[in-house]
Amino acid sequence: MDPLKNTIHIRAKALELGFDRCGFAKAGKLDEEAYRLEEWLNSGHHGNMNWMENYFDKRTDPTKLVPGAKSVVSVIAGYRFEENEQYDQNYKVPKISKYARGRDYHKLFKNRLKHLFRYSQDLIGDINGRIFVDSAPVLDRAWGRLSGNGWIGKNSMLMNKTHGSWFFIGEMILDVPFVYDAPETDHCGTCTKCIDACPTDAIYEPQKVDGSKCISYLTIEMKETMPKEFQEQLGEWMFGCDICQDVCPWNRKAEYGNYKDLKPRENVLYPADRKWSEITEKEFDDIFEGSAVRRATHKWFVRNAKLAEQNLKSK
Repeated sequence: MDPLKNTIHIRAKALELGFDRCGFAKAGKLDEEAYRLEEWLNSGHHGNMNWMENYFDKRTDPTKLVPGAKSVVSVIAGYRFEENEQYDQNYKVPKISKYARGRDYHKLFKNRLKHLFRYSQDLIGDINGRIFVDSAPVLDRAWGRLSGNGWIGKNSMLMNKTHGSWFFIGEMILDVPFVYDAPETDHCGTCTKCIDACPTDAIYEPQKVDGSKCISYLTIEMKETMPKEFQEQLGEWMFGCDICQDVCPWNRKAEYGNYKDLKPRENVLYPADRKWSEITEKEFDDIFEGSAVRRATHKWFVRNAKLAEQNLKSK
């Protein structure tokens, strides 16, 4: 077994499959991240996302997910597209976060990672491992940082010089060693644009976000009546939020994505000539088939759309 050769070949195969970056980190317990996660949970900043309290040991130690794990292979793929920017500049209508305007990335990533895993088996031989696409308790951003795919920005998102934070993350956890990458150094400097721009003050300290105040949480995870103090602060957002990413200087320099399936859909950008709050459940299912927006459900999507429409009308 030649760790250097395997690292070179697997990275090359990942790029051939369409991933924009592929990094390698040594598997092990994430002590610093475990402390930060426990503190965050104890502060109640996960809101009603009680599932985040589950499997704490597995979240912070990949060997609990893959016995004998030696390596975490982290891949990313960008989703910045010119069509999104033209749309945001020209239309003042209720908005869906850019990541959800195209096909749900989970299946796309999973299929590509399956190919990469099979390639790794053919290359190395008898290996044990698993692939992960937001499908198990894995700290994606932490492993992205440790594998050299970026640094953690002040808005707590993984970001890098080539793609800003406009990218998705996936992993393979394997029981074989590689030549490991060094974590990328922080390049946010003294910039606080993401903190200053957040209308709900969800980013209460650099790299610390109160999830229960985040507009993405309010429009996706909150399956109850939204507190009045947040309703106006939603602004134009009806699913997710891109405010802290839109103002980031690195995101304005980011490369465009390559995966065509992640491009925004025409019927999402330009729906039939009616209000989003008036679409039927069937229309919702048809328009957002295979989309992350289905997570909100028709009922809560319509609630969010009504609030966003009211906010735009009152401007």
